[in-house]
Amino acid sequence: MDPSDVENADPAGAFRGATSVSGAGPGGRPPAFDGLAAAVLDDRGTVVGWTGTAQDLTGFCADEVHGRPVRELVADLPHDPRRAAHVPATGRVRLRHQCGNTIDVTFRTTRVSGSADFLVLAAPTPHVADHRHGAALLRALSAQNRITIALHDTDLTTVQTNAMPDTPDGRPIQPGARLGDVLCAEDAESIEAVLRQVLETGAPVIHRNQRVSWRHHPARRHALSLSAFRLEDTRGRPAGVAALYIDDTDQLRARRQLDLAHAVAERVGGSLDVVRTAHDLADALVPTFGDLAAVDLADAVFDGDEPAERLGGGDPHLRNAALAPATADWPPGIQRGNLVPSLSDHPLLRRFQHGETVVYHRDDYIALIGGPHSAEQFLPHDIQAVMVAPLHARGLTLGAIVVWRTGPSESFTADEVDLMRQIASRGALAIDNARRYTREYRAAVALQQRLLPPATTDTPAAETAGVYLPTDRGGGTSGDWYDAIPLPALRLALVAGDVIGRGIPASATMGRLRAAIQTLADLELEPDELLTRLADLVQRLAAEAPPGDHDVMGATCLYAVYDPVTRRCAMASAGHPPPVLVRPDGSAEAVDIVPGPPLAVCGMPYETTTIDVEPGSVLALYTDGLVQQAAHDVCDGLQRLTDALATSCRPGRALEETGRILLDQLVDEAPRDDATLLLARTRAVPANDTARWRIPADPAAVSDARAWATRHLTAWGLDDLLFPTELIVSELVTNAIRHGRPPAELRLIRHHVLVCEVTDSNTSQPRLRRARTTDEGGRGLFLIAQLAERWGCRHGQNRKTIWSEQPIARAH
Repeated sequence: MDPSDVENADPAGAFRGATSVSGAGPGGRPPAFDGLAAAVLDDRGTVVGWTGTAQDLTGFCADEVHGRPVRELVADLPHDPRRAAHVPATGRVRLRHQCGNTIDVTFRTTRVSGSADFLVLAAPTPHVADHRHGAALLRALSAQNRITIALHDTDLTTVQTNAMPDTPDGRPIQPGARLGDVLCAEDAESIEAVLRQVLETGAPVIHRNQRVSWRHHPARRHALSLSAFRLEDTRGRPAGVAALYIDDTDQLRARRQLDLAHAVAERVGGSLDVVRTAHDLADALVPTFGDLAAVDLADAVFDGDEPAERLGGGDPHLRNAALAPATADWPPGIQRGNLVPSLSDHPLLRRFQHGETVVYHRDDYIALIGGPHSAEQFLPHDIQAVMVAPLHARGLTLGAIVVWRTGPSESFTADEVDLMRQIASRGALAIDNARRYTREYRAAVALQQRLLPPATTDTPAAETAGVYLPTDRGGGTSGDWYDAIPLPALRLALVAGDVIGRGIPASATMGRLRAAIQTLADLELEPDELLTRLADLVQRLAAEAPPGDHDVMGATCLYAVYDPVTRRCAMASAGHPPPVLVRPDGSAEAVDIVPGPPLAVCGMPYETTTIDVEPGSVLALYTDGLVQQAAHDVCDGLQRLTDALATSCRPGRALEETGRILLDQLVDEAPRDDATLLLARTRAVPANDTARWRIPADPAAVSDARAWATRHLTAWGLDDLLFPTELIVSELVTNAIRHGRPPAELRLIRHHVLVCEVTDSNTSQPRLRRARTTDEGGRGLFLIAQLAERWGCRHGQNRKTIWSEQPIARAH
């Protein structure tokens, strides 16, 4: 072969026209091939050297090909004497195999230094194509900014990589390096354990999430997606590990920010309690956004009021509402409920006061809170950066969110500042809603409590104690009430009621109903009659209400009247749960009362139930918030109340203390409804302090009535009341005989007042009038009104009673 021909070798050359037909070795399989097949040709194209890999490729041994022209080993090559010695630099031909098949190979030739011979290297074309494609793929992967590819040998030493650590000089990682030379020791050990497992088992790892830090910058954490697979030679033996690292830091940060925003939206705003909302906000930020977080609120916000606008340094009038995590080692000055210290008039503070979210570096923050001395009290340990975001809503700065990053943490980015601005905006709206609810709730509770009677009363009929527990749920107070109303003749009316609805409207309705019941109670109506008239009133209130509120205007009510003289209690219910009676022996049971419809329903009758009550018994009236708890239905709740009353109502224990104990035992930590409880320990007027006399239907009996009354007053030591009492008895008995119907009765009761009563069967209402000078009568009731401290008339079934009261204390 002419050397000049080799130097000007044509890519097709002597092999032009050879076809690219794939061949196979014996059995139709590609021959085993560990490396490149090599042969040496002289300058005439004769084979003068033959390697073992060439024998593996073609099946011909060296003795069979030595001295033969290489053209004889090429299949389907047209004969061209002019090109016999022309060997191209590269090309693709089909070689004959000893078994008769052909093999498609790609070859390259090169002159042997210092000789006229040529070295020919050949490999099966599919192998060459794989190599080219693999090399192209490797180059393409290496060119990607977010994809790092690393090839490791069997001892995990880096053979090739395109990794560019985030170093000041920006130099690439050199071959021969190990992961521990680049990554933090813990991260390098973690990744090497994964690669070693891939190398040993051959099982690939796909998209394994890995957090790593460079050795020179441990504070910055990178999120990587690791994929690794084992490299093998042609015989299937492990040759190393290929690892692909995809930097997901930005995507992970964006995903976490989205998750954080979603978590804040879910967790913050579910409570209408200001402090609870602040806790939810702080907890949502740690540890996703920062290592420590605090929410500080203006003092006025805790009470539901609007904070004042403040600019410049000084006392910010902020108080800590929430810390996260609560178990962290917080400095002494940062504790739940502590005031925020006075602040310096720093430019960054002014930006915050104008509604901007501000990032402070350590030195700026120390200057803001008053210098190094204050830092010991108000600076968490090892902080690197602080972000402060105003809680700004409806033109009001309600407080601030403070987030600290400590230790080897990254500083806050501009994206995170924008995210915090959104979080603070949502948090501010939630806190403002809670603040406004707190204001309305406190107003409703204050109104409700102002409308309730004194917690305790002491009357001749009973001592009473009432306990009221408002709900802390979002709906506000629900208009529950109780009342103890003294009535003439030493009697006592007991009331418990529950208004439909919540908030101030419910409290206002409760106040109107309580006033109506007191007015109707003064008329001394029977319980069923009083509830009937009260139901009529509720119907009128519903008619006056706005159209949308007609269906929510109503109430339930229990009205009971206890008489200490007869020791009997009459009661009626308008859809209200029955009272519980605790006897002096400690036994307790719910009174079997016939409930009528709620007060919003008219046209249905109410029924009065009368029971005997021993002195020293306790009557318990309540609303359904006491018996209707989350874990119990009404029947179970009533039984729990009955059992608790039997245990707690001890003779020596004050009723007010008993009521508090019962509420603690029976009411959930977060009650769904208001709960009220009225306890009344009954008393009785001794029999020797009362006297009865049947009035004959004879005008002459008036003098006998005066004499009878005089004897009893003298026996009771009430001589100072003889004259006015004789006049009162004369007038009342005269009217009963003259205008009433038999039977008639005169009754005297001695207690702190002297009660004089005359009962007859005429139900007509007596009227007080001023008699003219010439009138012979009509002065009786006018005279009684002058002599007695109080007088009145009450009606019962087919009877009426006119009564008067004279204070006994005035007589001494």
